[in-house]
Amino acid sequence: MARPTPLSGFPEWLPDGRIVEQHVLDVLRRTFELHGFAGIETRAVEPLDQLLRKGETSKEVYVLRRLHDEADAGADGSDRAGQLGLHFDLTVPFARYVLENAGHLAFPFRRYQIQKVWRGERPQDGRFREFVQADIDVVGAGDLPYHYEVELPLVMADALGALRALGVPPVRILVNNRKVAEGFYRGLGLSDVEAVLRGIDKLDKVGPDAVAELLVAEAGATPAQAAACLELAGVRGDDASVVERVRDLADRHGATTDLLEEGLSELGALLLAAAERAPGVMVADLKIARGLDYYTGSVYETVLVGHEDLGSICSGGRYDTLASDGATTYPGVGLSIGVSRLVSRLLSAGLVRATRSVPSAVLVAVTSEDGRSRSDAVAAALRARGIPVEVAPSAAKFGKQIRHADRRGIPYVWFLGDTDAEGATAPDQVKDIRSGEQVPADATTWAPPEQDLFPRVVPGEPTA
Repeated sequence: MARPTPLSGFPEWLPDGRIVEQHVLDVLRRTFELHGFAGIETRAVEPLDQLLRKGETSKEVYVLRRLHDEADAGADGSDRAGQLGLHFDLTVPFARYVLENAGHLAFPFRRYQIQKVWRGERPQDGRFREFVQADIDVVGAGDLPYHYEVELPLVMADALGALRALGVPPVRILVNNRKVAEGFYRGLGLSDVEAVLRGIDKLDKVGPDAVAELLVAEAGATPAQAAACLELAGVRGDDASVVERVRDLADRHGATTDLLEEGLSELGALLLAAAERAPGVMVADLKIARGLDYYTGSVYETVLVGHEDLGSICSGGRYDTLASDGATTYPGVGLSIGVSRLVSRLLSAGLVRATRSVPSAVLVAVTSEDGRSRSDAVAAALRARGIPVEVAPSAAKFGKQIRHADRRGIPYVWFLGDTDAEGATAPDQVKDIRSGEQVPADATTWAPPEQDLFPRVVPGEPTA
């Protein structure tokens, strides 16, 4: 069989990389649960018409069908009834989950969800077609107080901050508020708010001159209105002075509105709370425009300091109309971490590493195949005490068995005691193959040092 060609966009970590990913997931899960979020899992597929409600193009959704279907109904987009697609995020399936289970949930409902998602886009650095996301959301029935818009990004700051001890770079959470942007644009006299937001969202890619042209051509702005929009997008800061700067800007352009004031009040409260609980982590950035046709209040994007080229590793915001059964609307606020994007950078840049690539702390040597059962018995005794062990694959010379352990990254090799002619058995020995130290050992009492018991994730040696 010829060597298979890798599929781009479908990451498969080596064992040591998988250990790093699992550790990141464990830290996130533990932090979410410390904040009272309950874990759920939803199915991988949803009706296609539901997946497309969020505004994603059909090119990004993988359609699911049987190989031997006689007809590929809806392949041209003309008939989507009954078709299924793989979910491209965890928010749309969560909305359906809330509607289906509302009678069994206590609101506000706090949930976390860690699953794979699929997105049919062009693979590139940190961007995949199959990847793991970790979401947290709080959803209310009928209403949801604003303070959750303050709480959720601070939970994420805690979760990402818990990874700092590993050598993960610090993060900056960039925040904006739809009410600020929409209130300002409408105060200027611009009615096509979505077109303005689409233009501002391209600012980092094409620059201010090109965006100004877009606003004039696509949003119906005058050159003066376009300049005012760009001036708002340039406002950035990590304290409440941002609020006064926007107010001054709105006064100069005659763009003050009640909606703008409401958004500024919310943004100011968020910055004050962040300055107290996570100083230096949260920054107001008035050009953040992600998903603003979908979100209705605060929006968030998160970057790794020193790795801004990777893009946002965590994003989300407030939504008021995601789910409704006609009688009750379920507003919420949530954020999603792109776990695969984060892990890919941690590994490729050498920011973190696993201390070994296998769980085994001990390799039990085999003296002879006839005596393998003795080695198995030692392994069983160690495992019963929570020590991960494997038995040597063959009764080779001890030097070869030690080299096997070294290649696997196993720090200790266990040697069975010899039995003399009178039937007396010498004590077993355990060898630390890193230091060469060898000592007598009893499988019912010996244990490796805590730091050697399981693989650990530690700071790496970053590449240039």
